[in-house]
Amino acid sequence: MTRSFEDKIFDSINMLLLVLITIIVLYPLVFVISASVSDPSIVVRGGLWLWPKGLNFTAYERVFANKEILSGYGNTIMYTVVGTAINLVMTICAAYPLSRKDFRGRHIITALIVFTLFFSGGLIPTYLLVKKLGMLGTIWALVIPNAVAVWNIIIMRTFFQNSIPFEIQESAAIDGCNNFRILYSIILPLSMPIVAVMILLYAVGHWNAFFNALIYLSDRSQYPLQLILREILIQGQMQSMLDMADDSLAKKLMEVEGIKYAVVVIANLPVLMLYPFLQKYFVQGIMIGALKG
Repeated sequence: MTRSFEDKIFDSINMLLLVLITIIVLYPLVFVISASVSDPSIVVRGGLWLWPKGLNFTAYERVFANKEILSGYGNTIMYTVVGTAINLVMTICAAYPLSRKDFRGRHIITALIVFTLFFSGGLIPTYLLVKKLGMLGTIWALVIPNAVAVWNIIIMRTFFQNSIPFEIQESAAIDGCNNFRILYSIILPLSMPIVAVMILLYAVGHWNAFFNALIYLSDRSQYPLQLILREILIQGQMQSMLDMADDSLAKKLMEVEGIKYAVVVIANLPVLMLYPFLQKYFVQGIMIGALKG
């Protein structure tokens, strides 16, 4: 079909806008990576615009010389994996029954769950509850209080209701499947896009979390990466990674600037690597052909 001149103009404007948005989004990321491996003196003087200048990996050497960074990495990976697994199981177990039309009282239960979005006990009651349950100073203090997000339950329930025809579940029930078999063999295989989204949302949340660790953990060996980096960036702990006796004040300040960029890259690199593996599920039309006729 022949495209009109107006269509070509519209497509050109859209393409231009997309290119501008892409540049706006990518430039800060490329700049931070380049600054982390560039000569700090060039970065401080504003001589860096895009590509690295004067390759210098001193910032990364300083960061990885700190053993707490490595232990924080290991702790964060463990907290993220365990927490995301608990989040995903709890969200699915809550969303599936609430999505079924034959589940009596689902509207009342949904209203009670939504109620918690607007009202909560607050920080002090939550802390006292975690303390009474004996979870202070353990991994469970970080993953159990945030075991499920109400908003994610609503999103997944809506996906189950609108994207998976109830007739498929009825057919499986007629064939003798119970609810657990329906969930495992039919619902979950057809719900990989929303499952991937939930994994991404929960994993990013756990990876970036530091406030609960700040409140519930007292042993530094249990600190997650974000709490260690917070101390480096905000509380001036980066001074311990610098040789105070040999370096001049100007050089110290320049190295501090490089360390800031290095820790930003270190903290965000695993999450950036996770996105491409889950992106394919966001646009996958797996419901095509699920029903015939």
